Amino acid sequence: MDDHGARGRPDGRQPDELRPVHFTLGYVEYPEGSVLVEMGRTRVLCNVTFEKRTPGWLTGSGRGWLTAEYGLLPRSTHTRTERETRGLGGRTQEIRRFIGRSLRAALDLERMGERMFILDCDVLQADGGTRTAAVTGGYVALALALRRLSREALLPPDLLRFPVAAVSVGVVRDQVRLDLCYAEDSEAAVDLNVVMTGDGRFVEVQGTAEGAPFSHPVLDEMLSLAEGGIAVLLAAQREALA
Repeated sequence: MDDHGARGRPDGRQPDELRPVHFTLGYVEYPEGSVLVEMGRTRVLCNVTFEKRTPGWLTGSGRGWLTAEYGLLPRSTHTRTERETRGLGGRTQEIRRFIGRSLRAALDLERMGERMFILDCDVLQADGGTRTAAVTGGYVALALALRRLSREALLPPDLLRFPVAAVSVGVVRDQVRLDLCYAEDSEAAVDLNVVMTGDGRFVEVQGTAEGAPFSHPVLDEMLSLAEGGIAVLLAAQREALA
């Protein structure tokens, strides 16, 4: 491993290495599903609430829904983040939609009936990759909720069509790296968030060149790295739910 002063990583990981991932199931007692997901020093609390209704615009459709909420606790960041009491910022709204889209893809909404899941993702500590951690942990919380609701005969079994997980990839100092921490994310020339299913299909690829445009081969390398990382996350999800 080369030194951080050259192309090494702040925490000594290899370019294709994830941060340690850990799921604490049932972290909060009251939600239908609750998981604390830890990706290195990033910690996100994912709580699932089940409601026997849908948004008004879906009334009469017979379909279910899942919506996500996301927020940073004030001292989850290096300096205090103000609470969004005067309306949501653009970043928060965009991340909420990202998480919601990712997990709706895993659900058979047609078989849910007019019912809804609300996934609350609260960032307890942010060190990069909070949105991807929320997707990965949110899936586990959703699976727990569905187990419980199926046992109670409130929902049919097997509403999850496939597992989903997400990870970030970036180009830092001309090196493609998996699962960026904050120090890397803040200086990345390219930042990519990738969501994939358990059978290797993409749900979402969200990427931006922060500096110079990047090439097709670099994109291919980033997607390949993401695929390998997501395979590890999917295995960790399976183990946590076993």
